[in-house]
Amino acid sequence: MKAVVITQSGGPEVLHVEELEQPPMGDLDVLIAVKAAGVNRPDVFQRKGNYPAPAGVDPRIPGLEVAGVIVAKGPLVDRWNIGDPVCALVAGGGYANYVSVYEGHCLPIPPNLTFEAAAALPETVFTVWDNVFRRGKLQAGEHFLVHGGAGGIGSTAIQLGVLFGAEVYTTVSSEEKGLFCQSLGASKVINYKREDFQQVLADLRVDVILDSIGGAYFEKNIDLLNPDGHLVYINAMQGAKVELNLLKLMQKRITLTGSTLRARDRQFKEVLRNEILAKVWPKIVTGDFKPVLFRVLPFEEAPEAHRLMEDSTLLGKVVLTF
Repeated sequence: MKAVVITQSGGPEVLHVEELEQPPMGDLDVLIAVKAAGVNRPDVFQRKGNYPAPAGVDPRIPGLEVAGVIVAKGPLVDRWNIGDPVCALVAGGGYANYVSVYEGHCLPIPPNLTFEAAAALPETVFTVWDNVFRRGKLQAGEHFLVHGGAGGIGSTAIQLGVLFGAEVYTTVSSEEKGLFCQSLGASKVINYKREDFQQVLADLRVDVILDSIGGAYFEKNIDLLNPDGHLVYINAMQGAKVELNLLKLMQKRITLTGSTLRARDRQFKEVLRNEILAKVWPKIVTGDFKPVLFRVLPFEEAPEAHRLMEDSTLLGKVVLTF
């Protein structure tokens, strides 16, 4: 098969297309002929040498989500058939013609979605559902702040927050991104380059915050949250070490949590998949939730896809086609 390979740690130019053996399959795995693969920020971290692949995953091939057609299956697979169009969450190896994945991490592609659109779903939807709705316990009628609303995670969080009845606020870095987030349903957009989000939101309720920034945002998040609020971390791009006033945490009864998804075990991801299939997938089938594609590029242009990820102009997702 052909695969996009990280030849060494470094910039986008270290991504090369190479011929490799097809991945091995287990008894409960399916082999997907990949039509499209989503590009995510963890792929960039892996390319730079800052996000090692879990045990058992080829560290040379990035890619955490794919869409394609099942072309082979293990002898114990009973929920899928050869020829089924599926998208799937994978722990790595997505930038390739073929990927092997546990059957319980696949989702059916609705008829209204292209392979490109379906490939933009698994990583972001799994991450948002787990962190916002399971860990953050977002409820209808609550007020939800998403930092960085214009990217893949942010645009997914805004849409799902609105669809499940929350009032959604977000921070962005430009007017264009602000208009984009408003089109997704955000009721309040703060350009953090011009305004302090803490001051803008000081008189509004905030019950749940999804943050990938860390650093100086941490204390502001704590100050903004309502009593019994939830602060959820999925990254810390401006710094992982922060100071916490424990009295504020106790007085407000704040729940401080966070997670990473890639290294979680197979059973955890399967339970998450089942919840998404039951609760989120119907909204995708009806078209109420729509993946937002910023750019679709052939897999040979993976370096350009990574450059787009790093230049902070994204409005949604970047996807590679095979």
